[in-house]
Order: sequence, then C-alpha cells, then structure tokens
Amino acid sequence: MAKAKTAVKVARGAAVIRPRSGRRVASVTRATKETEIRVELNVDGRGRNDIDTGIPFFDHMLDSFARHGFFDLSIKARGDLDVDQHHTVEDVGLTLGEALRAALGSKVGIRRFGDAACPLDEALVTAVVDLSGRPFLAYNLKIKQARVGNFDTELVHDFFLALTNQVGMNLHLNQSQGRNAHHIIEAAFKSFARALDVAKQVDPRVEGVPSTKGAL
Repeated sequence: MAKAKTAVKVARGAAVIRPRSGRRVASVTRATKETEIRVELNVDGRGRNDIDTGIPFFDHMLDSFARHGFFDLSIKARGDLDVDQHHTVEDVGLTLGEALRAALGSKVGIRRFGDAACPLDEALVTAVVDLSGRPFLAYNLKIKQARVGNFDTELVHDFFLALTNQVGMNLHLNQSQGRNAHHIIEAAFKSFARALDVAKQVDPRVEGVPSTKGAL
C-alpha cells in the first residue's frame, strides 16, 4: 500500500492525512458563514461512526454508508438549519469528499472500480464507482415524495453531486425498483458504500495505478 502524504491543502478547509500503521486516514474542517463541519475518516475501518449533522434522517443515511462501506467516520456539523437543510447537506458532501480524496492519496494499488446492488424491501438500487479522478454523476433515483419526515429528498442528489465533484469520481446510481422514499434513499447509500468499499481496496496484482495514463 502506498504511503499517504503527511499533509494536503484543499480548496475548502485543510485536510491532514495521518498514517497509522499503514491506514489511510484524513481529517478535514470546513467553516463558512453557513456551516461548520469536521470530518474524520479512516477508509480501512470497521464501520464505526459518530455522526451528528442536526438532521436525523441524514445521520441515519451516513451511518449506513459508514457501516456498509467499512469506513470509520466521525462527522460533526452545525449549519443554518433555520434557513433550510440545503447548506448543511451539501457542505457535508463537500467535506466528506475532500476527506475521501485526501485519504486515498495517490491511489496506488487500488482496484479503482466497484459496483454493488442493494435491496431494501421493494426498493433496489445499483451503484457503480470509478475512482478515475474525473467527476461525473449519473443520478437515476425516482423519488416521488418531497420529504421523509422533515428531510428534503431533493437533497440526496445535491449530496451525491457535491461528494462526486470533490472526490473526483464517476458515480452511477440506478434505481430499478422502489416505491417508498426511505427505502430508495437507504438502498442508494448502502449500494454506494458497498461499491466504494470494493473500489478503495488495494489489489496486490496492481502495479502503480490502474490507468493507462499512469495517474488517477
């Protein structure tokens, strides 16, 4: 496994990678007039997490992401929820994306590609990930309900778009079945987590990075 750099500066906040026994970890803090967010991430974890964004349903989805992707993840977010949830959800996506990009480092030895399909009762969502360095989101979730509890379901797209752009990855989310908004969204987070878990893994057969360009 390639050694991570000791420090990385990013566009929004400062990401510091602290290798611990070869593990890929990062801490990112983002502070604006709208939100204050801190993310601590270990991509080679066991799914342990401590998440508090002030939005309970969003916390539940991020818990599912961490558990099913085997990420050790801490997210503490405070935002202008008196305005609406948009700034907080989008900025968590940006900050988590920065942490993922920083923790993955040069991506030497990784598998790069991953895919997974996860059902939740009547819902079925497939996620396909390419850690290519090029951001692209194909979002094909068909959520008819405007809200789950007090959570604005439009923000699922905004979260994944912010995350995809910051990581620099290709992400396709395709819903083939589903009626219940909670089930569809949770299946999306779980399938994404499982696909990313595959893509982040180090494959001993890979020399350098899996790209004809020699860089990801």
